Amino acid sequence: SFTDPVVSMDLLRAVLQPSINEEIRAVFNKYMKFFQKAAINVRDNVGEEVDPEQLIQETCRSCLEQAKLLFSDGKKVVPRLPHEQVVPKRARQMDEELNRRGSPIPKKRKGRPPVQSLSNDRGVSGMAAWKLKVSEPVRRDGPKWDPSRLTETTTFVLGSRANKALGMGGTRGRLYIKHPHLFKYAADPQDKHWLAEQQHMRATGGKMAYLLIEEDIRDLAASDDYRDSVDLRLEELKPFVPPAWMTEKMQKHMETLRRGGDAPPPECPPE
Repeated sequence: SFTDPVVSMDLLRAVLQPSINEEIRAVFNKYMKFFQKAAINVRDNVGEEVDPEQLIQETCRSCLEQAKLLFSDGKKVVPRLPHEQVVPKRARQMDEELNRRGSPIPKKRKGRPPVQSLSNDRGVSGMAAWKLKVSEPVRRDGPKWDPSRLTETTTFVLGSRANKALGMGGTRGRLYIKHPHLFKYAADPQDKHWLAEQQHMRATGGKMAYLLIEEDIRDLAASDDYRDSVDLRLEELKPFVPPAWMTEKMQKHMETLRRGGDAPPPECPPE
């Protein structure tokens, strides 16, 4: 028996945690349609460099952080942004509207195209895919997630080119959502400077640029989903070998993700 009350309560929490997690997933699945539409709208307004999957994951994490306020003892308060004072009322209105009408589709705005169905190409694979994102974590194991496979001769391709090669046009976020198991590395400013110098990409300032392993993309192209596609354009890949310092950063990034952590802080290349 345990006499420490904290230990006793934590044992109870550990027993109940799986059930709690399932109920939390159900709550997020209920609102995922809103997050999906908003993320796609942001991508349409900002540009194809926006990763809708990343936006949705960050929003879900932010929701969990703010939910901690429900159990705050008054000593530690999660800082709120100014606009969040009106969020609870708006969230209740959206929930009531959803329950009353049974539909999450908002009113059409003048001057904007109607929101397309979640089951078409624009919505990628519909709500089933987004439920999968929440309830089933992406597996990062096996030989493709072994950092030792990244050597000084490993070839990489830009995410934008991989999308075109697989027949997805310039819709960069679609590849990452459809194949979340792919290793992707977000280039930092030093990486993008090298890529621009070598004319692998145009200088894009603050825009996001992802690097993917060429072998992974060619394996996808040879799969049943793509090999018979008339839109397959593997000549669009334009693979390249990055410098050793960049490959080393990608090895560390892969190892961190495989262990379930966040990306490490970017390191500057040697002079």
